[in-house]
Amino acid sequence: MRILLVNDDGIHSEGIHILARTLEKDHEVIIVAPEEQRSAQSQAITIEKDIIVKEVKLKGITSKAYSISGTPVDCVRIALDKLIEKPVDLVISGINRGLNAGMDILYSGTVSAAIEANMYNLPAMALSTELIDDKIDYHLAAKYGKYILEKSKEYFIRNNIILSVNTPYLDGKEIKGIKVCKIGGVIYDYYVMEDNGNKGEKILKLEGRKDVEFEEGTDRFYLSQGYITITPLHYDLTNFNLLKEVENWI
Repeated sequence: MRILLVNDDGIHSEGIHILARTLEKDHEVIIVAPEEQRSAQSQAITIEKDIIVKEVKLKGITSKAYSISGTPVDCVRIALDKLIEKPVDLVISGINRGLNAGMDILYSGTVSAAIEANMYNLPAMALSTELIDDKIDYHLAAKYGKYILEKSKEYFIRNNIILSVNTPYLDGKEIKGIKVCKIGGVIYDYYVMEDNGNKGEKILKLEGRKDVEFEEGTDRFYLSQGYITITPLHYDLTNFNLLKEVENWI
């Protein structure tokens, strides 16, 4: 298969390098990623600045690679519109440094890049892995990402779907299995506000997240129990259950 690799952690991130080395053994891989870290960009695109594209050589990787001075979604658009001449079979986004579970997918540049690919009628996978105390295992995520791809590729490619895959930070032997499940709920971030002494201005710093109980049957729940999670996604935000009801209001 011809696979486009993108991410939001940047062209020099370890996650995309490990994923590229894992996949290029069996597939043709093209890497297009932001020149620097661009997490939490969601579906943002660059509209008021020029975008700089550079071909780069990545150590230990034979695949062609490009850096983009834009967002993860820019990477997908530019790769498919300008950089890759032959048809692409699949887009994989990641491996993200940290989980993209629950409502975090709405902010995630990793997931949004996969969604953008699907808007080009291409199947896409977003791969994310847990970060705990600055420790992460990209190799485990790459291994299972490839496994899921090989197990599902015929149906996956034929139906142009999006899969969001999350891997917990565990020893490989501790992984209990794979769960296909819905996304979890909202986890609220909390901020610390300080007075910076400049005419009443305040400084807000994101300090962490509030502890919550995970709803059973969701990605956050299964990840906490030691499972890898897969959630099928789509970009149509229409609430079909309310279409007729809202029509009646009007």
